[in-house]
Amino acid sequence: MASVSAVIITLNEAANIGRCLASLKGVADEIIVADSGSTDDTEAICRASNVRFFRVEWLGYSQTKNWANDLATGDYILSLDADEVLSEPLRQAILPEKKHLSGAYSFNRLTNYCGHWVRYCGWYPDRKVRLFPKNQARWEGEFVHEILQTDSSLNIRHLSGDILHYSYNSLADFKHRMDRYSTLAAEDLHNRGKKASWWKLVFSPLLKFIILYFVRRGFLDGKAGGEICYFSAQANYLRYKKLQKLNAADALR
Repeated sequence: MASVSAVIITLNEAANIGRCLASLKGVADEIIVADSGSTDDTEAICRASNVRFFRVEWLGYSQTKNWANDLATGDYILSLDADEVLSEPLRQAILPEKKHLSGAYSFNRLTNYCGHWVRYCGWYPDRKVRLFPKNQARWEGEFVHEILQTDSSLNIRHLSGDILHYSYNSLADFKHRMDRYSTLAAEDLHNRGKKASWWKLVFSPLLKFIILYFVRRGFLDGKAGGEICYFSAQANYLRYKKLQKLNAADALR
């Protein structure tokens, strides 16, 4: 039977980490937490749960996760964020699979927005590969979202059940993160030499809203869906507005 190391990176996750760790009991043979300077009770909660707790200078999402993965002693890595939880159906799908792990495994992720489980807006099923052989996958990417690159020879199987993602506690939290993501996206585009034309400023947000609200049926998520679609469209506008400023700064040099 292959052994499984759960790996989590943290920064001030006291409100979430206990719930995450509890969902891993019986599934993970060891739990590694790589913390980048928490000042709340994250460390105390982790140590009370007998995890392997390490402090590491922030290296970026990909490199910090890879650093933590290298510490794992298990044959397989189960990668979770601190605000994620294995649902009971997913736990029950993983447990028998541990007897004959082969290839990599993907799961659906279901996100909670201000108490509402979002099943539309393009947010679900949000399939993610999160269980994989330690030596056959690495995280890549420096901006916005890291991407797991697996060996081309790996067969990827999908297991039933959801990762429950307790992501946004309030509208203010969502707006703050959309603003932050738009900054990272603008920096990524700028580093790749992209320009922000006027039509992208005007039509990209509009198209984003139409796709999320109508095509992805965000209206079925009610008020939560409307907020998600509107502020996601606004984030598109901010991305190109910030890119414009970066390009203008280059022109002045």
